[in-house]
Amino acid sequence: MVSHPSSPLAASRPGCSDNVPARSSGPSFVGRFAADTGGGIAIMFALMLVALCLFVGAAVDIGRWLQARHQTIAAMDAAVLKGGRMLQEDETDVEGARIAAQQYYTENTRNRTEVIEDTIAFDAVDDNSAFAATGNAYVKTAFLSFARISKLPLFNAAEAQFSKAVFRAGGSSNNEVEISMMLDVTGSMKDSKSTKKISDLKVAAADLVNIVISESSNANPVRVALVPFAEGVRLPTAAHNKARDTSQKSVQYSYKNKNKTEKVTYYPTECVVERKGANKYTDVGPGTGNYVMTLLNNDGANGNSGKCGLPAADEVVPLSKNKALLKQRIEKLELSGSTAGQIGTAWAWYTLSPNWNSLWSGDSAASAYGGTTRKIAILMTDGEYNMQYDTNGVSTSENGAGSAVNGTSTTQAREVCTAMKQAGIAVYTVGFALGKNATAIATLDHCATNPGMAYTADNGNELKQAFRDIALKINQLYLTH
Repeated sequence: MVSHPSSPLAASRPGCSDNVPARSSGPSFVGRFAADTGGGIAIMFALMLVALCLFVGAAVDIGRWLQARHQTIAAMDAAVLKGGRMLQEDETDVEGARIAAQQYYTENTRNRTEVIEDTIAFDAVDDNSAFAATGNAYVKTAFLSFARISKLPLFNAAEAQFSKAVFRAGGSSNNEVEISMMLDVTGSMKDSKSTKKISDLKVAAADLVNIVISESSNANPVRVALVPFAEGVRLPTAAHNKARDTSQKSVQYSYKNKNKTEKVTYYPTECVVERKGANKYTDVGPGTGNYVMTLLNNDGANGNSGKCGLPAADEVVPLSKNKALLKQRIEKLELSGSTAGQIGTAWAWYTLSPNWNSLWSGDSAASAYGGTTRKIAILMTDGEYNMQYDTNGVSTSENGAGSAVNGTSTTQAREVCTAMKQAGIAVYTVGFALGKNATAIATLDHCATNPGMAYTADNGNELKQAFRDIALKINQLYLTH
């Protein structure tokens, strides 16, 4: 039988392609492709199909890789911050930081896209000034394995420490930090059966020193001064003789006692109090007309010398980077006397002021204003300021004393704080067990640089947390990638 040339049978017969009608009037390209039995186009289609499948499969594998990478980075970031925070609080506990970070990482990757060969680990780096994640993990491929790519690494070699938490006083910039801590050692800070006030303060202050001063060679330079205060401030002998007018002598006052006139003599002591004159609320350096007054009292047992209530253990420590010395001096603090907070406040400023460097030597000198150094004062007290002095340095509460040469202790402290902040000092305040003492709270609120830098603590745990929070704000923790 002979088929008609235009019949489907003839069109499909091998070797009869010259009988196919013109495209414009015949079957579509798809129809002809489906009908072709020559084999060339089918092979091409098969190859295209394989390539297409590989392309789609690769997209699936890469999507899984991208998701696993993002999830892993998030878990690593959280883990290095956790470990970094622990190491920041105690730089000697590297093992504890490692364990905490690994546990945090494990917990945060429970629902992650499946990975294989996860070797992510955590450790202190850069001489213990940072905490980082190292290692890698892989996504097993489902489709790219046909192209002999069995797994995809989440990180490349250049990302060996992709997540790193760095802790540095003053933040990421390489700036020096100077901190002065005013510490209340008045009689009301005494430990009792219900409270351990001075004991809690010692722990809190030492904790801050531990955090802000690092032994790492990569840490920013940090120095801390200690200013214990009560009825006044006790200076090292050399500084005492430079800060005050050494010509100040004893004074004798008369007063009425049961209709009888009595006389009392007040003698210079080893402590200093406020200063008078035009610069009483500034940090102009000591000198003629700008000396601080010597504290005078009526204890003349030592001949021409009175006795300061603050013992030698409460001597001011100028700026120091010696962590062991600072912690030792904090531990040895003793209690004494009333609350002349304006004097503690002033000396917290003076230890940070370059204008008072004549009192100190070597590494204790404060940096100049206007540079990159951050200057921070921390003012801590447990009560209302209540002691001020007359023009001779005698407490206004003493027999025969004159009126306060500079007004109330509270007024003076607020004026000093205002000037200190204007000079660029960042001021934190910590009120301890103040109860409802509105005056004390208002004074500390006034002194703080902003409301977020004014702390109140009702008990020892809260006091420790306040100091730790300040320390962690100073010694900032930040991520680098």
